[in-house]
Amino acid sequence: MCKKTQNNSNSDEKSADTHQATLFNLAEFQRKPVEVRFNLPQTSSDGGLLLLREIENQIGIINKLASCIQDTRHQGYVQHHIRTLLSQRIMQIAAGYEDANDCNELRYDDIIKICSGSERLLASQPTMSRFENQLSRKELYSMARVFVDLFVASYTNIPEIVILDCDDTDSIVHGQQQLSLFNTYYGDSCFMPLHIYEGLSGKLITTILKPGRRSKSVNVFAILQRLVSELREQWPDTIIILRGDSHFCSKEFMDWSIDQKNVEFITGLTGNAALDKLSKTTIESAQREYNFYKKPVKRYHSFEYKASSWEHSQRVVVKVEMNSKGLNVRYITSSMRCISTKMLYENAYCARGAAELRIKDHKTYLQSDRMSCNSFLANQFRLFMHSAAYVLIHSLQHEVLKGTQYCNSTMRTIQLKLIKVAARVKILKTKIQIELPTEFSSKLVFEKCFGILAELRI
Repeated sequence: MCKKTQNNSNSDEKSADTHQATLFNLAEFQRKPVEVRFNLPQTSSDGGLLLLREIENQIGIINKLASCIQDTRHQGYVQHHIRTLLSQRIMQIAAGYEDANDCNELRYDDIIKICSGSERLLASQPTMSRFENQLSRKELYSMARVFVDLFVASYTNIPEIVILDCDDTDSIVHGQQQLSLFNTYYGDSCFMPLHIYEGLSGKLITTILKPGRRSKSVNVFAILQRLVSELREQWPDTIIILRGDSHFCSKEFMDWSIDQKNVEFITGLTGNAALDKLSKTTIESAQREYNFYKKPVKRYHSFEYKASSWEHSQRVVVKVEMNSKGLNVRYITSSMRCISTKMLYENAYCARGAAELRIKDHKTYLQSDRMSCNSFLANQFRLFMHSAAYVLIHSLQHEVLKGTQYCNSTMRTIQLKLIKVAARVKILKTKIQIELPTEFSSKLVFEKCFGILAELRI
């Protein structure tokens, strides 16, 4: 049985149907009737966004991104400032609401209002969609600079070494989006956004939306040369290392880095007949040992190699594995010659796998592959907003949650355990009072976070 009762409130904040108390009669509990009503006012299920609001007050990523956008709207009709729109969308993404469609239901949420700095009704889906489609290429370039500048500013001391972990991933599309291409590997039309993280800290450096194909050598060089040059201006003596799979083995970057101070690389290298010939002795030795002992064998060998298109010879490491599944031969190339062969492969190169976990946080848990806008520039803007949500949660995790059980958890766990917390907002004449549950699983961690953030604010 379902019964609706009407409410005659004329509030500007919420429509009448929002105030309706809907009664559901459920199965009895201990011989007592159980009723469910939708009539609890000023309540949010995302109280943990207040933590991200405090993080934003510290790093200011939303403010800096908003400053890149020129407001061309007629100010006489403007109800939502650029920063409010940007804050609303980024906070919703951080809480797990990846679609602009969610704005219609969440525009009444008092916690998101507080996080967006707005006292009035938040933006609806049409308003947010218009906002996403208004940015120019110049404004997006300025935003890309903001991410790099914030990455540099996140270090209190100049780092001795910075590792640029580069990888691209698929963002499947289901429409006629500009520059989406059919990718034979994924068997579908997609974009291939490029993600660049710092390999030691996991900090996001930038994300760049690309058409649906793997990065070409010359395109990799154009992006990385500009990025390395930006970092070099701030950190003249820092060792900068490019790390990626074979798609990021760029002959242009290798040739350019020879004349650069403290610029190194370590990337995968696609096998060929010439490399197999140079590795023949190692491969045959591994096969003989496996055939004799019937135990898995893993061997490494290092040698100099120069492809016909390269200007300089580079160090190549081959890893040969032989087991019951057969022979597995992998190659990497690097400018670093002072590291032992095994350590270079296992400790330096294989550590790039952590970037795949960061992409999973970004793409799977924050749903950054929602590229449903027709405009390529609008989809790039969406990617930046998801990246801003990543920066906020990553900062919370590694600066405030350090030493807790959440310091190495996924962003999905942080969403479910810390952000998804019921909160009631009371707007009084002299203050705003936010009430949290008296008992919930992450209460002690929550208290610790607020204490740390209070100290940082001072």
